Amino acid sequence: MENKYKYLIGNEWRESKDALEVRNPYNNEIVSVAFLATEKDANDAIQAAVRAFEETRKLPSYKRAEILSNIRDGVQKRSEEFARTIALEAGKPITDARAEAERAVGTFQIAVEESKRMLGEYIPLDITERSKNRTAIHKRFPIGPILGISPFNFPLNLIVHKVAPAIASGNPIIIKPASKTPLSALMLGEVISESGWPAGGFSVFPCASSLAERMVADERIRMFTFTGSAAVGWRLRQIAGKKRVTLELGGNAGAIVDSSDNLDYAVKRCIVSAFSFSGQVCISLRGFLSTKRYTMILCRNFWMR
Repeated sequence: MENKYKYLIGNEWRESKDALEVRNPYNNEIVSVAFLATEKDANDAIQAAVRAFEETRKLPSYKRAEILSNIRDGVQKRSEEFARTIALEAGKPITDARAEAERAVGTFQIAVEESKRMLGEYIPLDITERSKNRTAIHKRFPIGPILGISPFNFPLNLIVHKVAPAIASGNPIIIKPASKTPLSALMLGEVISESGWPAGGFSVFPCASSLAERMVADERIRMFTFTGSAAVGWRLRQIAGKKRVTLELGGNAGAIVDSSDNLDYAVKRCIVSAFSFSGQVCISLRGFLSTKRYTMILCRNFWMR
């Protein structure tokens, strides 16, 4: 058994009485042990994020870019460790796991650049005589503490897609990773805690679904972002109140092959798209229709009941 992974609340690493065994789905062997956060931990994380927001909202763009660069370099330095962790906890082939770690580095690089482009607008209002010599300035401001909930199939990359934009725009964020794959997220917490991002600006912990739902409804959380099933996503949207919500609830990915294309090659590529990582990909192909030979291939049970 590997070392135990504590969870991050603000700037403090904690553990609870509720141990969480993380198993390799390929052979069901225990990879490591993490811990489920308590209701007090969740409240402390939200309070820490509220306090940190007073600092993160004032960070100039060059400072946010510097912090994101530090995170990018930290992930790059540990990319092989991240890849092997992804492979162990998610059962993902090591080649795909390495690609995921590499993509995480690229996402933080994009965030470095975007942190310097939080642009606004200068709008002339002299469209009537009454508003002559008047102008409006439109400027973007950080919104406040964000809660992100992520699934198991991309245990690092889908979390990075929430964390990097939050930091780039000056917002603290709390991450609830999938309980089956929390290790990559906890490793990312180690990197962020050494990046210069204000203490309390990032927390990461697995927890019970009921506790996550209470956090979604908490008025101190100003935005909620979720990637996962449609049933869960829409239910959480209903309890989120007036906060801003972004949902990524999977796809409906089909392919149409034109009559001028190579059908044999298309079949090979569609099979790869449908069955890579056992189809556990948001944009995994459901089926394709060819206009060349009027051929339809059902790559999965999408049209079968």
